[in-house]
Amino acid sequence: MKNMTLRHMAEACGGFLRGKESEWDRKAVSITTDSRKAEPGGIFAAIPGARVDGHTFIPSVLEQGALGVISEKEPEPGAEGNYIVVGSTLQALKKIAAYYLEQLQIPVVGITGSVGKTSTKEMIAAVLSQKYRTLKTLGNFNNELGLPLTVFRIRDEDEIAVLEMGISNFGEMHRLAEIARPDTCVITNIGQCHLEFLGDRDGVLRAKTEIFDFLRADGHIILNGDDDKLESIREVRGVRPVFFGLDAESDIYADSISKKGLDGIACTIHTKQGTFDVLIPIPGLHMVYNALAGTAVGLCYGLTLEQIKAGIESLQPVGGRFNIIHAPRCTIVDDCYNANPMSMKASLGVLQDAVGRKVAILGDMGELGPDEELLHRQVGEYAGTVDLDVCICVGPLCARMAEGIRDVNPEMRVVWMENLQELLRQIMYLVKEGDTVLVKASHFMHFEKVVEKLTCI
Repeated sequence: MKNMTLRHMAEACGGFLRGKESEWDRKAVSITTDSRKAEPGGIFAAIPGARVDGHTFIPSVLEQGALGVISEKEPEPGAEGNYIVVGSTLQALKKIAAYYLEQLQIPVVGITGSVGKTSTKEMIAAVLSQKYRTLKTLGNFNNELGLPLTVFRIRDEDEIAVLEMGISNFGEMHRLAEIARPDTCVITNIGQCHLEFLGDRDGVLRAKTEIFDFLRADGHIILNGDDDKLESIREVRGVRPVFFGLDAESDIYADSISKKGLDGIACTIHTKQGTFDVLIPIPGLHMVYNALAGTAVGLCYGLTLEQIKAGIESLQPVGGRFNIIHAPRCTIVDDCYNANPMSMKASLGVLQDAVGRKVAILGDMGELGPDEELLHRQVGEYAGTVDLDVCICVGPLCARMAEGIRDVNPEMRVVWMENLQELLRQIMYLVKEGDTVLVKASHFMHFEKVVEKLTCI
C-alpha cells in the first residue's frame, strides 16, 4: 500500500504511536476491521460495536503477525505490538483513507442516487474495465465505514476507482465526498428514499448533491436528464453537467428500445462521437439509463464506442439485484437486496415481460417517513395495472399495498401475509412449476430467505 506506513497513517489521522519505533516506517499490506481477515504485515482497526468490541481481538491479531492496530484504547503496560491510538477509530479510518487516495493519484468516479446506484456502478466498472484496471465497490460497502474499507482495497496497479456512495441523512454525502474527492460525479435519480430523515425529494436532492462539495476543478458531472430535479442543475462551480436520458435533447440519449424478455433489453445509443446498437444483458428500462451513464463515463475517460459497447454487453448481474436464477421449479428474479417505491415499480414493470405465470412476492419498504402507508398503497395501485397473475404482499405496511391492488384490479389474485415466517410456511403452495417469481423488499425483511426457499422447492 503506497506510503502507508504506521508513521504516515498516524500523521494523517492525528493519532499517537506506541510500540517499536524501528517498525514505524514499514508499509502495511492491508487494513481491515475484521479480525478474521487480519494478516501478517497488515493493520487491524478496532471498532467498538454495540454487541462486539473490536478491541477484544487486538492481542490475537498481534500474535498472528499484524504490523499494528488502530485503537481507541492505550495498550496495557508491557503489551507487545504497535498501536496508533486515536479518539475515534472510525474517524481515523476516514482520514487515513483520504490520505491513501491522495497518494495513489488515480481518477475516482463517485456514484450516488436514490435508485440504481449498485447496478450503475457495475455498468460503469464493466465499461471502464475495457481499457483500465478498475477497482469497484463490493457489496454494500458504500457508507462512512464501507467507503474507507473499499479505498483500502486499491493497489498500485489499479488505474481507476468506481466508488458507490450511499447515505440516509444530511451531511453524510459531504463526509463521503471528502474522502473520495471524485473526479467524476454520477447521480442516477432523485426518488423517494430515506424520507424519514430527508423529508421530501427536494431534501433528497440537497443531500445527494453534497457529492459536488469536493469535486475536482477539472472534474465531470453526469446526471439523469429525465429526472426533473437533476435536470434543474445547469452548472456547479464552472462545471457543466453531461445529461443522459431518453430525450433526444440530452447530450447522450437512447432510442429504438426493444425488450427481450428476461434476456435483456436492446437500444441504440447516440453520442456526439457517434451512434451504436447494444444489447444490455439484464432486463428493464432502468438498465438503458445505466448503459447511458456508463457511456458518458467511458467517453470522459477516452474509451472508443466499440469499447463502451463491449463493456455494456459484458455486464454480469449481482446477487440480490435483479439476478435471474433458473431453479428446478421456477425462474426467480432475485431483487431482494433493497426496495423503495421507484425501484419496486421498475421491477414490477420488468416482470410483466416474462413468459408464463407471473408472481410477485413483495415486502415492506423502510425509511419512507410519515407517508409510508400512502406510498405502499401507491405501489399497490401501480401493481394493479401490471400484467401479473398473483401478488403476494408481506408485512404490516404491505397490507396497504394489497388494498391498493384490490381497489384497482379486483380480478387479480392478491395474498397478504403478516410476516416472513408465514410466507415461508405457505410458499410451496403458492408458487407453481414454471412460474416466474419476483422477490423484492427492503433489506430488513430478509427476503434472501425467500430466494433460498424457492431454489429448493
